[in-house]
Amino acid sequence: MDSSLCILVAEDNDNDAFLIQRAFKNHGLVRPPYIVEDGAEAIAYIAGEARFSDRLAFPFPNLLILDLKMPRVDGFQVLEWLKDHPDFRVVPTIIWSSSVDLRDVKHAYCLGANGYLCKPSDFGEFERKLGRLLAFWEDCEKLPPPTAEFSCDPIEDRHHFTSVHKDG
Repeated sequence: MDSSLCILVAEDNDNDAFLIQRAFKNHGLVRPPYIVEDGAEAIAYIAGEARFSDRLAFPFPNLLILDLKMPRVDGFQVLEWLKDHPDFRVVPTIIWSSSVDLRDVKHAYCLGANGYLCKPSDFGEFERKLGRLLAFWEDCEKLPPPTAEFSCDPIEDRHHFTSVHKDG
């Protein structure tokens, strides 16, 4: 498993947070995930604010796993914040929720979630789902933290990699 992988988990349920840490450890995740208890802490962590300003201690996350139903700031509000802060949209965001309500699923995707996984009640399935997520993420390209040189500003030449030839 990639030792540089930094996963941020926003989960207010201590039991689920413990199970996530255990499942990731069982799948060989070198660096344990950083756990925050609500969306307000997730936003502060991503932005590198307050107690999360030390990027050596709290590195910029490569992946965000986000519960929806949390106190103070819920998962939907975090997705809205990410949508309003384009430079931080480079963090792939997976919803990890017990809600199977299709309105929640649709709303999460409409706000920019990259995936939606329902928490299973069985630990074996819980661990398998997180293992498949890690295996998939291991194969994905990861982006560096946003900087002045690397941001999500609109790409000036949208057709840089494609060309249209009218001559056939």
